[in-house]
Amino acid sequence: MPATSILYLHGFASSPQSWKIGALREAMTARGLADRLLAPLLPWPPEDAIALLERLIAETPGAVTLVGSSLGGYYASWLAERHNLRAVLINPAVAAHLSLERYLGIRHNFHTGDRIRVEPANLDTLKAFAVEKPTPERYLLLLETGDEVLDYRKAKAHYAGATMRVCAGGNHGFTRFPEFIAQLLEFAGL
Repeated sequence: MPATSILYLHGFASSPQSWKIGALREAMTARGLADRLLAPLLPWPPEDAIALLERLIAETPGAVTLVGSSLGGYYASWLAERHNLRAVLINPAVAAHLSLERYLGIRHNFHTGDRIRVEPANLDTLKAFAVEKPTPERYLLLLETGDEVLDYRKAKAHYAGATMRVCAGGNHGFTRFPEFIAQLLEFAGL
């Protein structure tokens, strides 16, 4: 039976160069699992990101566990429900179409500098990917109360019944991520 892989979905205006992906890659490499981490650069607009992720899920042999941060957590939730997958959500967006309203216009990727144009039509597309009633047992939720971008309480309520780790303080980047890598890998079956 093919092995389990992790598909990491970074957040809005981020990239595979994020520090969390680097920490996960390092931990998986140390365990001889480097070839089981997929961390693509997610394109904008949202429908292009979903199309890429759908293709990667279809092409990856064996089980896939999704790991998504912020907007990546929003995508991961939709994909987990659609494909009956498990997902680790890190400070996830719950209503991305509302969260990204403040970013309408031109933005830049934090790592690549690429321009991102956020238009009202993108928000409509994001709304179509909303998960109204997530299946709690699919998820491991990692939240920090100091998230300055998204209110952790919304995610805590939305994913009620899921396995959760709510840490005091921190920020949107989830500062305590390295402490939870072992649990993430165990949740993924690795």
